[in-house]
Amino acid sequence: MSSRLFIRRKEDFICEVCKRSVKGNGYTNHCPHCLHSKHVDINPGDRLSSCKGILEPIRIEKRGEDYIIVFRCKKCGEIKRNKASKEDNFNKILEICKKTELPF
Repeated sequence: MSSRLFIRRKEDFICEVCKRSVKGNGYTNHCPHCLHSKHVDINPGDRLSSCKGILEPIRIEKRGEDYIIVFRCKKCGEIKRNKASKEDNFNKILEICKKTELPF
């Protein structure tokens, strides 16, 4: 039985997509430079996913004042969501927004 509790893990990593070094703060789950992530969790911080695929940011959702990054795993297709942080590259967020806008 998996726990729905958030497990805080302070981990630094090298992004597998853009190859930049990322200093984790215990809440970091994606690269703040290119916004990609890795499918390592079933529940936040548990590191129990066996997939290990790349989570690609596919769209941005707005919830109140927050931006939510929606990811799709390139290996298994699972959809994940995570709140953008103030350290994230806002130009990348805008770029994803522009790619996914529907014409009116």
